[in-house]
Amino acid sequence: MRFFFHTSIYICTFAPQFFKCTIMAAIGNIRKHSTLLVIVIGVALAAFVLGDFAKGGGGSRNVNVGEVDGEEVTIMEFNSEAEKNIDATMQQQQKDRLSSDEIFSVKDQTWNDIVHRIIMDNEYESVGISVTPDELFDLVQGPTPHPLILQYFKDPNTNQYDRNLVVQYLQNMETLPESAKQQWVRFEKYIKDDRLRSKFNTLISKGYYVPSALATMNYAEQNDKANIEYVAAKYIDINDSLFNPTERDYQKYYDENKENYKQKASRGIEYVIFNIVPSAEDVQLAENEMQQITIELKETPDPLRFVKVNSDKPIDTSWFAEGQLPVQIDSIMFNSKVGTVSQPYKLNNVFNVARLMEIGNRPDSMRSSHILIAYTGAFNARLEVERTRAQAEAFADSLFNVLKRQPNKMKAFAKKYSNDPSVESNDGDLGWFQDGAMVYSFNEAVYNTKVGNFTLTETPFGYHIIEVIGKGDLVKKVKVAQVEREVYASDKTYQKTFAKASKIATECKTEDEFNNMLTEKRLNKREQPVLREMSNFIAGLNNPRQIVRWAFNEETELGQVSSVFDLDDKFVVAVLVSSEPDGYPSLESVMERIEPRVYNEFKGEYLLNKMNDLDGNMAKIKADMSVTDKEVNPLFYGSRNLPGFTIENEVIGSVFGMKKGDVSQPIIGTSAVFIVKVNDMTKVAGISDYAPTITAMTDDFSQRVDQDRPFQALKESLEIVDNRIDFY
Repeated sequence: MRFFFHTSIYICTFAPQFFKCTIMAAIGNIRKHSTLLVIVIGVALAAFVLGDFAKGGGGSRNVNVGEVDGEEVTIMEFNSEAEKNIDATMQQQQKDRLSSDEIFSVKDQTWNDIVHRIIMDNEYESVGISVTPDELFDLVQGPTPHPLILQYFKDPNTNQYDRNLVVQYLQNMETLPESAKQQWVRFEKYIKDDRLRSKFNTLISKGYYVPSALATMNYAEQNDKANIEYVAAKYIDINDSLFNPTERDYQKYYDENKENYKQKASRGIEYVIFNIVPSAEDVQLAENEMQQITIELKETPDPLRFVKVNSDKPIDTSWFAEGQLPVQIDSIMFNSKVGTVSQPYKLNNVFNVARLMEIGNRPDSMRSSHILIAYTGAFNARLEVERTRAQAEAFADSLFNVLKRQPNKMKAFAKKYSNDPSVESNDGDLGWFQDGAMVYSFNEAVYNTKVGNFTLTETPFGYHIIEVIGKGDLVKKVKVAQVEREVYASDKTYQKTFAKASKIATECKTEDEFNNMLTEKRLNKREQPVLREMSNFIAGLNNPRQIVRWAFNEETELGQVSSVFDLDDKFVVAVLVSSEPDGYPSLESVMERIEPRVYNEFKGEYLLNKMNDLDGNMAKIKADMSVTDKEVNPLFYGSRNLPGFTIENEVIGSVFGMKKGDVSQPIIGTSAVFIVKVNDMTKVAGISDYAPTITAMTDDFSQRVDQDRPFQALKESLEIVDNRIDFY
């Protein structure tokens, strides 16, 4: 838990800076490419108008994101749920924003949750299961509350559940911020849903009956065993060139096994990426700008404000020890006087320049103990925290005054009052930490307080009463003002790169033309052989949904070359190379998977005939054929794998239909043809009490029920229409 607290403070320090940096970068991109932006918007607007005109204004569009067992899911309902889940995820992960991949993942989970809710709510209603208001009240405040209530509402002094904390929290609900109210609504809904799920699963589990015959069979599977020896001629050792399967052979295999190849609709694409990389001219322009910035940084009377205005990255006011700064400026900053400005340098496509602000001697590490007094709305405040910010400040101030007079109570107060989860394991002692590792206000409070003294400070987590326990040796540290300017591709570079991509998109009308031009221009072609409707991954690309939607558009034809896709810092042109419908794919599309299996059928018959020609004699077969021979002691009836091979159900099933001393006929298996001799066979006699076996089988069934298997079975039996690809 200590690590969690430290990590949370660290995140709190840098998340706002990251968000600000992202905004500044976006503004920079808009500023640098405003001309191209106008062109792109104009083209997009024209395409929209012309496209609508071409459809005569009468084109229909789904207003529902899907349908589950006849119940429509509107886009408004879906978006509302998704937005709530996105907000909850940001709050849970302590983020100001989510990446496009994270948002897609939340939306995907939202859809799955809606499907689950509709299916299960209908099922609960059909079997008469519900949770009444009185029952929900008991789950929250009653004598046997839900496990989550027991977990979250504990007296910090005894670490035991305290019902009064629940009552107090609910009584103060109206005074809580809206985010806390919504959090409670979700919390209570989870409790209700969990009880519904528990009732339903119990109903199914209680309906499971194990007949004595089934228990007897299960007991035999676990205990019947044989000692065997076998010879096996592997298919892999036979050359494919001995056989010549016909199209009829492939079709026959496919028809007999087509259920194994049933699949969701898929598309395959090939594509080329044009990375938008700053040109030498762009780099030179950025370097010239940085030279001017360097001159101005030397002359400015307010370097902090200068950095704030001119840097792509927010100012970092941390203190740095020697070796912590980039190697290009580390020595200069530690061997110069305040005010010194470095020469500009380029690192990872970013030009940098630094000015020495302060020099000081600071401890390399510090140690402190603390009591966190959180309040509702504070960063990472737990559900049971109900005090307001003003109440937290007053309470922290009173504890602080007591501890200044009676410092020996620090440990006891921390255990009793602290809202830091790590207090359960460390009694409030944070141990040694590097200078600068904590959130800024906490770190500086420890630095500015003498060892043995107490101080009070506020961070985004709440109020902290801090006891400074120790400080390490003083080391020289510096504070620097750094201007960072990323090298961006200019409008000219964007347009040149776009022109290259556009040439492919406009001049290539077919897959062959696409491939020929890529060969001619020595461009690297990439492949994505399988895309599903809701795929969100294409190698080398971020947020590729627009390409997936294009591939599945009913107007996109096989062999069609796309227009240019603009994906952040890349332009992409794709060609549709395969299209498989929902259900059974074509034989051609699964030929690569079927071909080795058809050859194995031929090899199985070939090897079976060779063994029969040798009278099925194991000694002759060992002498005349290339085979694997092995003893297995023991082989259990319930085994799925044959030692030395993988799944060989035909072989194992045959063994337990034999007697001691029997030698089998050749058996065509999954990966070889076998002849097996049974050296010993032990079949257990019936037992008088199958209760332990029945209990084990019942427990196994209940576990599978608890793994949501009933929902999966219901889902597969119902019609679900998923139109999400029409929207995102």
